[in-house]
Amino acid sequence: MPSELISELRERLGQVADLNATIALLQWDQEVCMPPKGAQARGRQLATVSAMAHRMFTDERVGALLNELRSGSVVSPDDRVLVEESLRDYERATKLPEVFVERFAEEQSRAYEAWTRSREQDDFAIFRPHLETMFDLLRQKTDYFGYAGSPYNALLDEYERGMTVEQLNPIFADLAKRQSALVSRIALSDTQADGVWMKGEWDANAQWGLTLGILGDMGYDFEAGRQDKSVHPFSTSFDLYDVRVTTRVNPNELFSALTGSMHEGGHALYEQGFREEDRRTPLAQGTSMGMHESQSRMWENMIGRSLPFWERYAPAYQGQFPGRLDNVSTEQMFRAINRVEPSFIRVEADECTYNLHIILRYELETALIEGRMKVSEVPEAWNAKMKQYLGVDVPSDAVGCLQDIHWSHGLVGYFPTYALGNLYAAQLFEAMSASLPDIWGQVEAGNFGGILGWLRTHVHVHGRRKTAPEIVRTSTGSEPSSEPYMRYLTEKYSSLYGLS
Repeated sequence: MPSELISELRERLGQVADLNATIALLQWDQEVCMPPKGAQARGRQLATVSAMAHRMFTDERVGALLNELRSGSVVSPDDRVLVEESLRDYERATKLPEVFVERFAEEQSRAYEAWTRSREQDDFAIFRPHLETMFDLLRQKTDYFGYAGSPYNALLDEYERGMTVEQLNPIFADLAKRQSALVSRIALSDTQADGVWMKGEWDANAQWGLTLGILGDMGYDFEAGRQDKSVHPFSTSFDLYDVRVTTRVNPNELFSALTGSMHEGGHALYEQGFREEDRRTPLAQGTSMGMHESQSRMWENMIGRSLPFWERYAPAYQGQFPGRLDNVSTEQMFRAINRVEPSFIRVEADECTYNLHIILRYELETALIEGRMKVSEVPEAWNAKMKQYLGVDVPSDAVGCLQDIHWSHGLVGYFPTYALGNLYAAQLFEAMSASLPDIWGQVEAGNFGGILGWLRTHVHVHGRRKTAPEIVRTSTGSEPSSEPYMRYLTEKYSSLYGLS
């Protein structure tokens, strides 16, 4: 009897997964290649399919199956985890009325199109009414879910289970203080990276070719994925064997496409590493966005910005740009990609200032959700916090409050996971380095099999079987902590900038 119930549950969950994959495909198309005039129809299509997925998942029969299986005692450990994780999702989903889910999906599509135009024209007024609607809906969502403490906790829990504002505030206050102090010390250093040779335009096709080669070296399976271009780099998964990435190629930024591809490639490798038997179930998902971001930030920064990596790939860059990099050494490239300099754009920020960009967004999000700020005040508040944390004067909203796609999709509560991902990544990387004594020799040889294998075994294969803190504990032997990350930053950049 339990086997029959599990089979029925898996089939129903699989159908919901199919609809969610269809939603993801429609969104991928909208961001990659949909013609502009298709926006209105796309909004309705997304609303319709989202309502169907919600209706199918919240069906009473699904609830009955989950409750009956949870009360039984003869299901396998794997099936029990599937039931518990599905029941958690079911209980949250049933709190949202179908009409709300449908409207939210339609508003996401409208907001995305408005954000695109607003950014292109550097005019916040275009996006403002859509952002106001989105935050109104998000506040409704927190009421539906219910919460203790800040209403922001209800949204944060979607991306980082169990994390709260009350826990985040002291973590972020400590990071802001320590990272700001490190940035100040670096600014006073006499050892600064020479970036003069990076000025000018860099062929977009050459950049693109390099990203494809490096993604392949990382272990990204191009027979189960592809890379495209988008306004904002992202990754998306329709199935274990269809995990896609995008990047942004900027002719004026030599390393922008590379860091974007490696970041999204880290996400994709995680998605390609789930278990075959978990396909079309909630277990074939990252356990949290913080853990997901740990994978992308590790590949982008700890590996992609390391000296051994550039010992391997500097010649490839020199080959793609003949005559322009002939006299630029590996050391110069390494120092250039690790240049610490307060900047406007989060996705192009250096490691030392990146978390400051995140804390800024977190503080604005919480103020908006808690009703302490109006959407109309966002540009001014954004610019003030950029001055406070990074010491820069924002010249326009296009490189200020309009730079990120997240709010247009209603992804509020997501930004803190980037910073948490940095912390998880450093702690996991320390443990991995201890297991792979020749890790930097492997990187210099362009052999990433050992790294990917370790991540497959300790992170990817679990899907949602373990929480992020459980993965950190079992992989490192310690509770999640910010100390490994600050140790990593301090050691790396003290060496780079000759800090005592």
